[in-house]
Amino acid sequence: MDLIVFVPCCVDQFTPKTASNLIKLLEKLGHNVKYPSNQTCCGRLLYDNGNWNEAKELGYKFIEDFRGSEYIITCSTSCTGYIKNNFNKLFSDSMHSVDSKSIGKRIMDISEFLVEVEHKLDLGAEFPYKVSLHSNCRGLNEYNVEAETRLLLNNVKGLELTESNTNNFCCGFGGTFSLYNEPVSTALAQKKISAIMNEGAQYIVSNDQTCLLHLQSYIDKHKIDLKTIHLVDLLMYNN
Repeated sequence: MDLIVFVPCCVDQFTPKTASNLIKLLEKLGHNVKYPSNQTCCGRLLYDNGNWNEAKELGYKFIEDFRGSEYIITCSTSCTGYIKNNFNKLFSDSMHSVDSKSIGKRIMDISEFLVEVEHKLDLGAEFPYKVSLHSNCRGLNEYNVEAETRLLLNNVKGLELTESNTNNFCCGFGGTFSLYNEPVSTALAQKKISAIMNEGAQYIVSNDQTCLLHLQSYIDKHKIDLKTIHLVDLLMYNN
């Protein structure tokens, strides 16, 4: 199958290895993967801060960059949820209305693609650690693939999911919220980390790198014996 990959800004800038692993994972499954090198931000940050005109400009570029593919595969539930739910709002009164709806149907997180399209649960990964799943707020509210993510994790050899939804609350990132409301953001991260540590987890896994970066910064600052890992990197562990 011909696939096209969208790499979110935070992955491109901070954890490019996750993008590389996403492509390797899809190629391992026998797909022909294309990465448009001219791709840029989807515009979520601009949209969330009320800059709809600028968000529309990036949205139009996104539509043009990702034309012609059956599936657009990515590794961010936040970006995917935005594109699926808000592109049609940006372009509802324009000539790009049909295109915006089409792209919303074609883009999906790697977890949904593996479970719902590939019907592939066992990727041959081995991860002998206790893991806590963080389902980010936007993922849960806009594009919920928690069930698919759990199915994949339950098929990783040696992995033990430790949480029982007792820590299923915001990590405190929330985009620019963490900049303008730093005390609250930090308090939420502290609460989240404490709950995860009480469950005995060694790693936090998520489909969204922004949450992981936020949590990892708190972990590093306070020298906590805990690590974060993106779902894609976990699925490629020992592969």
